[in-house]
Amino acid sequence: MDLLHSRTDDTIRYPVIHCKGKDIEFAITHSNQEGEHYFSFVNGQHTTQGGTHQAAFREGLVKGVRDHFKKEYDASDVRNCIVGAVSVRIQEPVFESQTKTKLGSTTTAPNGPALRTWIVDFVARELDNYLHKNEDTAKKLLERINQNEKLRKELAGVKKLANERAKKANLNNKKLRDCSVHLTDAKNPLKSETMIFITEGNSASGTITTARNPKTQAVFSLRGKPKNSYGLSKKIVYENEEWNLLQAALNIENGLEDLRYDKVIIATDADVDGMHIRLLVMTFFLQFFPELVQEKHLYILQAPLFRVRNRKDKKKTFYCYDEEERDKAAKEINKKDLEITRFKGLGEMDSEDFKLLIGENMHLETVTMPNDASLGKLLEYYMGKNTQSRQDYIVENLRTEAVEEL
Repeated sequence: MDLLHSRTDDTIRYPVIHCKGKDIEFAITHSNQEGEHYFSFVNGQHTTQGGTHQAAFREGLVKGVRDHFKKEYDASDVRNCIVGAVSVRIQEPVFESQTKTKLGSTTTAPNGPALRTWIVDFVARELDNYLHKNEDTAKKLLERINQNEKLRKELAGVKKLANERAKKANLNNKKLRDCSVHLTDAKNPLKSETMIFITEGNSASGTITTARNPKTQAVFSLRGKPKNSYGLSKKIVYENEEWNLLQAALNIENGLEDLRYDKVIIATDADVDGMHIRLLVMTFFLQFFPELVQEKHLYILQAPLFRVRNRKDKKKTFYCYDEEERDKAAKEINKKDLEITRFKGLGEMDSEDFKLLIGENMHLETVTMPNDASLGKLLEYYMGKNTQSRQDYIVENLRTEAVEEL
């Protein structure tokens, strides 16, 4: 499958396993990226939300591995870090939505065999056969599974201590200002409007807390720059108190099923430090909870750089996100009454500014996965320790400007 090959690079643990049959084919490999990553198709339609065929595919992978190695491996150990694709052709597919992004069919055709049984049996059988014929691949796949198992067992003790600490901290958690409605409130019509702002420092979080809608908007305050989690194992999620509290606030330890907010919004200053904190938070989610990004729950709050207003009639106020918008807004106001404020950080905004900033006209940018580049390579380039390619780029693009003498 060309798509799977385009999404993998030198971080994969073994060559892509590709098996093809009548009306069904699949491909898998393991990478160094936490989580499970799948691409599924029905009659050529990309089912971005999966469905019954993807669930059966996941089940078949575990069965195939267990059958081959004659051991009842934990399903999470088999599937962690997996990258897989499955494509099926069935008659009269039934989808759970008009956009055809999630398959709901349970049979291959009207009165035909069960879809789940067909896929599970094919995937398990063909995977078992492939591993028998390719011993080197089987060995490397087993190494990845054993590594996952070792990590899971190491995490067990760390989790217990971290969860006890998190429960204790949550009794009086000053980092989280929660809202009253959550995404898990199935019958509440406001659940899709829920959001949490991840802010830097007490100043910005205090202002957002004052201006927010307490029904649907929560605030989580970071203490300065969080730890760079790139290249670290998932133990850091539990050993680092700040990351553990954030994970607990979102309730995503075991997946997105119990995610408490529809939008997770990174709200940092538009300066160098703010950009760095933004990258650190994005790295944390991309490395350990990539499904949060895949399902488009992660956003960046674009804060205005300027406020342009009439100092006499303050109702005539413009919030501008660049110099061009600032200059255009300035022309709308008499020069004598013109007042331009340059925001250096979110903490400089008052609650009235923030009510508009996080209201109906909020500027949000969705964080998305790269389409044609490896996520692992991107993280290594931007967040790795002194990577040579990044050093070379800085040296080649470094500019010096002459300073005029007074």
